[in-house]
Amino acid sequence: MSSQVRQPLSDEPFSRPESRFDIIRARVGFVLAPAAFLAIYFYPFELKPEAHSLAAVIAAVIILWICESLPMPVTALIGAAMCVIFNVAPVKQVFAPFGDPLMFLFIGSFIIARAIFIHDLDKRFAFGVLSLKWIGARPSRILFAFGAVTAFSSAWISNTATTAMMFAIGLSILAFLFKHEKETGVKINPGYATAMMLITSFSATIGGLMTPIGTPPNVIGLGFMRRILDVDISFFKWMMIGAPIAIILYLFLYFYFNLVAPAGVKEIPGSEEMIAREKSELGGWTRGQKSTVIAFLTAVSLWILAGVIGLVVGEASPVYKAIQSSFPEAVGAVVGAVLLFILPGNNEGEKAITWGDAVQIDWGVILLYGGGFALGVLSFQTGLAEEIGRNLTLLLPLSGGFGLLVASVIVAVLISETTSNTASANMVVPVVIAIAQAQGQDPFIPALGATFGASLGFMLPVSTPCNAIVYGSGYIPLMKMVKYGILVDIIGAAVIIGVLSLLGVFLR
Repeated sequence: MSSQVRQPLSDEPFSRPESRFDIIRARVGFVLAPAAFLAIYFYPFELKPEAHSLAAVIAAVIILWICESLPMPVTALIGAAMCVIFNVAPVKQVFAPFGDPLMFLFIGSFIIARAIFIHDLDKRFAFGVLSLKWIGARPSRILFAFGAVTAFSSAWISNTATTAMMFAIGLSILAFLFKHEKETGVKINPGYATAMMLITSFSATIGGLMTPIGTPPNVIGLGFMRRILDVDISFFKWMMIGAPIAIILYLFLYFYFNLVAPAGVKEIPGSEEMIAREKSELGGWTRGQKSTVIAFLTAVSLWILAGVIGLVVGEASPVYKAIQSSFPEAVGAVVGAVLLFILPGNNEGEKAITWGDAVQIDWGVILLYGGGFALGVLSFQTGLAEEIGRNLTLLLPLSGGFGLLVASVIVAVLISETTSNTASANMVVPVVIAIAQAQGQDPFIPALGATFGASLGFMLPVSTPCNAIVYGSGYIPLMKMVKYGILVDIIGAAVIIGVLSLLGVFLR
């Protein structure tokens, strides 16, 4: 979240076991990326020139990201620059996504999180969670509760905003656990920290499946089904499908992480006394802490305001539309951040945050997602994304309604790994509908499957903004994210297919 992000405090940093592999992987990337670019650039694909050039750029960028040959934000910037050099689009069009409202959601959320860090609100919250009687100091229960809160919040608030909020809290919980390790010598499995960070991102993505407003692909898919199929799914009906999918997938996620990355101890001896001591050392609430809470709650209120009004008066209401257009998530984040420069800090004449502190947010994560988002937008604008989606779909077995459902979900998941979830939904859903109609199949269930599948994407830091945020923690080796992400993608696709096959009929 900032240049002073808490790094792993264990005496066994993650990089040691993989350092030799990482060096080789980085060197291989410098060879494979140019080779892939040249091979695709000069191969006579039947694509428009700009789409052809973009395919070559994306191939090179993906290889550099996977191999980590360069810092990932640098690779993102290189990809954007190459799009201009090779005439994929004009410079203003290429770099426009870096000014997208999502970037300001990042910036505002990061500044708020920075203030939470500075004023020790994350510690206060962490100790509050750890002191709950049910959770106690049992790491497995902490992991479950933390992920469940993240998933539930993400059903109503932006996945990205939820991850940004929970990220700092997760870091503070880990800092406490590793501090205890140093003080007592009771070892904490470093893999537990990886699981804590990944469950933050993965739970936010999973929670977004629960409601129609949980994530943009849900709205996009619903829009296509309303306009093309004349099928309108109510909020309640969506949750009949979305809630079971999210709950099943989250339970798998928790039990899997708890199995493969346990903390190594069932309970931390003497933790209750330590928590009580740490809480007492925090003292009473300071003015800076109160100001930060006000700014934080203001941002959260603005994030959920439109959704709450939509539930009460309906999304067709002029009131809902006015609130939605006036207070998008980016504005809520910016308003909350600005309040920190207005509300008082701890000392006379100080504010809750200074500009010097605010600029220490992790700009690399912002640039990383900006570059990835730019490539995703360009792939849609040039027609490359639609062509890829069409060809991938045609390569998979599409006989019968179930076969089309399976193919639709798989293709949507694959595309969401290499481009934005929004672009994946935009290109896969209409293609699925067209293919189903041409085959005389009912396109409703396959289109719904593609909509859910487009929201997945767990393998890479650039697959979703949530992944990009937690990757900056320093606790997640890239290959761990790929390893765990592949499995969650597979299980997620299977759960979506299974639930839609059993319950989809009730949506008509």
